[in-house]
Parts: sequence; C-alpha cells; structure tokens
Amino acid sequence: MMKKTFLSLLLFVSLNADNFVKDDALIKEAQKEGRVNSLGMPDTWANWKETWEDLKKLYNIEHSDTDMSSAQEIAKFKAEKKNASADIGDVGLSFGDVAIKQGVTQPYKTSYWEQVPEWAKDKDGHWLLAYTGTIAFIVNKEVVKDIPRSWQDLLKGNYKITVGDVSVAAQAVNAVLAANYALGGDERDLSPALNFFNTIAKQGRLANNDANIANLEKGEIEVGLVWDFNGLGYRDKVGKDRYEVLIPEDGSIISGYTTIINKYAKNTNAAKLAREFILSDKGQINLARGYARPIRVDFIELPADVKERLLPSEQYKNARNIKDLKAWEKSSKELPRLWQEKVLIDAR
Repeated sequence: MMKKTFLSLLLFVSLNADNFVKDDALIKEAQKEGRVNSLGMPDTWANWKETWEDLKKLYNIEHSDTDMSSAQEIAKFKAEKKNASADIGDVGLSFGDVAIKQGVTQPYKTSYWEQVPEWAKDKDGHWLLAYTGTIAFIVNKEVVKDIPRSWQDLLKGNYKITVGDVSVAAQAVNAVLAANYALGGDERDLSPALNFFNTIAKQGRLANNDANIANLEKGEIEVGLVWDFNGLGYRDKVGKDRYEVLIPEDGSIISGYTTIINKYAKNTNAAKLAREFILSDKGQINLARGYARPIRVDFIELPADVKERLLPSEQYKNARNIKDLKAWEKSSKELPRLWQEKVLIDAR
C-alpha cells in the first residue's frame, strides 16, 4: 500500500511539473477508468505513438487502437451503441457533422478552445481539429529542373503530374478543390479545375499512378499532388536531395482531422483527457513530429528539430479552409463522374 501511495505521489508531482492538463478532477476520474480505446489513431499515423506513450507515462492510462476509415469509425460507434468498444476516434473534417447527425458524439471543449479557429470546431464541441493538412506539390528534382511554384506553373512544364484516383482518394479529391480555389473557383462549381486538368490531359501529362512511397522511391513520380504531411514524410524517407515539397503560392486547401468522443464511451473521462492532452503543447508537438501541422501552431513554440520537419508558415498564406462544407459534400460526390466526362475523356 505504501509503495502504491508513493508511486501515486510521484505521478501527481510529475503531472503538476509538466502541467499539460490542468484539470486535476478530470485526471483523477480518467485514472479511475485507466484506459482509452481509439479508432483510426494508430501508432504510425501523425506520431500518435508518442501521445499514447505520454498518456501511459504521465497519467497511467492504457491504450489500444483499431485502425479504420472515418466512415467505418462512425458506423462502429452507431452499431455498438451502449456496447461500445471504442471511446474516441479521429476522422476527416467533413465527417465531423456526419457524426453529429448520426447521434454518436458527445461534446467536450478543451481548455484550449479559444485558440482553435472557428472554422476548425463545432460550436458545441462535438468536434475540433487537432491538426491540419494542406495540398502540396512533391517535386522530383532529378527530373524537373524548373520547380513549379504555382498551379499556373504546372501548365508550362513537360513533366507528368500525378493527381491520384478521385473516385476513392480523399487526397486526390481535395487536390482538385485546391486547384479550383487557386483558379478562382469555389466549392459549388469545379469547372475551373476541371478545365485546368483537361488541358494537362490533352497535353498527355496526366500520370496514371499514385504518389505513394514505393513510386517515389522508384522515381516514377515527377510532380505529385499530396497532403503536406504525407509529402514531408515521403521526402524525408526517400531523400531531400531527390524531392522538394512546397505549398503552391497561388492557393491551396486546408483541411484536417478531428477527434470525436463516442456518446456511448465506457471510458468517457479518459477520452476527454486524451483530447485535452492532444491539444496541449506537448500533444501538438507530438503531432508535428509526425509531420502534421498542429491546429495551435501559432500559440506554441516548436523545438528546432520539429520546425525543420515542417514547411515555413509563410508558404501557407494563400491556403484557405473549406467555407461551405455542404456544397463541397455535394460537388465532391459528383467529381468522379465529372472527372471522367471532363478530364479523362481527353487524356492521351
């Protein structure tokens, strides 16, 4: 008993020294539960591994994850209801409101609520982004000597451009929207981007492959359109001497990922503690080590080695978030058909 009390005292001192989570009552209740089960938050994605290790080390919270897509997470919450096996999930921005409509979330505003932009959170706290992704170019410097810095620059080259499969890949779909923004379009009408990619298709410069690590290692990607966190991770693995990652200077799209807490969670307080820690300075730095851009990036001091992993903030000056999520939900569903009719029809 003495040993257990001493260990608890050490843990309490550690918590107050680090001061990542200031709500002692929440910590106490979370520790009674002792664990948090997540969906779609595996160790290898956005450096979740370090966050789960910190929760264990600092708060003695055990963890397990089942990796699945955003839609699958919400479906699992709904199907299991009071027999919930998961407490928290990580879903794409467009799935936040879907989860609310399905009635599977519970609100929780962290102490960092005011430092999260309005566009990046539900007004009641059912969801709030922890990190963002912005569409970037990843450029093979061994093939492309005149590095494109904008969407307009892409029209001037003779290299192949990899968009990906817009019928299944969120990255590819958002790349089309990013181009649309830069070309003066919006969420409702994708014509500017469709015409743009049709021109590239007519030039025979639309590559029929994916910008994944295997193709990059083989040198088969000349210019790929990717999330910045994917591109930066690929670049560092394959080699900075071979690839450059940049945000197009004439515009891009910022989206991101949000935690959702299961309405039926067995470990509600541990899930809330997890969200609180994820939004803390340490939790945000953990995400940045995984190349994800923290939602509180303007309010924290990133260590020098972490800063080196990310792109400079000035590159994001013309990147914007999705203003009309409902309109985008509709047009993104139509995109696979429009891509076939307006772009691929002229590919050669």
